[in-house]
Amino acid sequence: MKEKLKKNWKLFLIASLTLGLAPFREPHIWGKIKWILGGNAFSGEHAMKGQDWFDVLMHGTPWVLLIISGVLHLFKKR
Repeated sequence: MKEKLKKNWKLFLIASLTLGLAPFREPHIWGKIKWILGGNAFSGEHAMKGQDWFDVLMHGTPWVLLIISGVLHLFKKR
């Protein structure tokens, strides 16, 4: 599993730059992160719904995989 994560960093980079940043005006992931950090994501009138959390999952997964791959490459070199 670790080898696949290390080996596929180019795929994760492409996915991060396309799906991870879609749409390109203001990426969904950026808006969702601001929403979560703003404190309104969990409760209140404007709390995030299931669709919003799925959006975070879809746009955030490529970034998480890219970060994991990068960390594995860093520890491999040390």
